Amino acid sequence: MVTHQKLAEWHGKELVDWNGESIGKLEDVYVDVETDEPMFGTVKEGLIGRHLTFVPLGEVTIGPDNLRVAVSKEQVREAPNIETEGEELSQADESLLYHHYQLNYIAPETESGRRLARR
Repeated sequence: MVTHQKLAEWHGKELVDWNGESIGKLEDVYVDVETDEPMFGTVKEGLIGRHLTFVPLGEVTIGPDNLRVAVSKEQVREAPNIETEGEELSQADESLLYHHYQLNYIAPETESGRRLARR
């Protein structure tokens, strides 16, 4: 299990895809509200009108200089653009992300009905 102290060390690290191709620097980490496990990270994309893109961290490999994720750079480029407001995503946006990356999405039985929260 990754602790919050370890997550703090991830910020600013380079994310690379399963082929070792650079995706970008990690901005934020979103954890599962029920398990506290890191599920997604965000990277900035685009030169003009930069936006945050979500990248799954479920099978991340921690290296000395980067974090290797189990998806391709192309999958990340094709990910849905999601506006972030506050510490949590909407349930609809969460569902979009999980489905884009072909991950199983089940809304938690929390008051908000949301699975992800930023750490």
